[in-house]
Amino acid sequence: MKASIADLGYPGRLVAVEGLDGSGKSTQIYLLKRWLELQGLKVFFSEWNSSALVKSATSKGKKQDLLTPTTFSLIHATDFADRYERQLLPLLKAGYLVLCDRYIFTAFARDVVRGCLPAWVRGLYSFAALPDLTFFFKASLEVSLARILDNRPTLKHHEAGMDLGLSSDPYESFRIFQGRIFEQYLAMSTEFQFTLMDANLRIEEQQGMMRRLLTSRIDLERFRKTG
Repeated sequence: MKASIADLGYPGRLVAVEGLDGSGKSTQIYLLKRWLELQGLKVFFSEWNSSALVKSATSKGKKQDLLTPTTFSLIHATDFADRYERQLLPLLKAGYLVLCDRYIFTAFARDVVRGCLPAWVRGLYSFAALPDLTFFFKASLEVSLARILDNRPTLKHHEAGMDLGLSSDPYESFRIFQGRIFEQYLAMSTEFQFTLMDANLRIEEQQGMMRRLLTSRIDLERFRKTG
């Protein structure tokens, strides 16, 4: 098992959320962030595929359908490595509580489903320490799809796995693609000691559980701002 941030002796702590698109994880980590900030704690938020270094290249490649599974994987790994070295590690060393909307497990699941070898994908991210706490939001495919369609009328091409040729129907492709990703997450849940969250519960119930679990696992007082 790889080392966590705590194992490395850094004063900060890393908390990540994982789950299918539409599982509600982004909403939950945002609510958690606001709650922690209101308590006067040193908090930093980071999300998947957000580095300015490669974001434009990723967007262009998706639009023109230029990305092979290997290229797709390498671009995301480059994005993550840039954020990890420039943002996450410095803040963890400075004693911040870092919240990540998706972490390396997203790549472990998606890239393997797209056809990359598991050992190869994990090797790409071997430099990254494990989170001190990882919440996995377990939602049914029907709930995830309904939540996505509530926010927009159509599914995005890569989000639905249309690049894999699973089905000509984007909704059926989504179900197949996300179902395979879900299987990868379940396979990783024991290995990486995910904290499972019932993403079918009401938002308030999930948030209350997150706060209680976080408080029981991490000493939040150490992140209180001084001065």
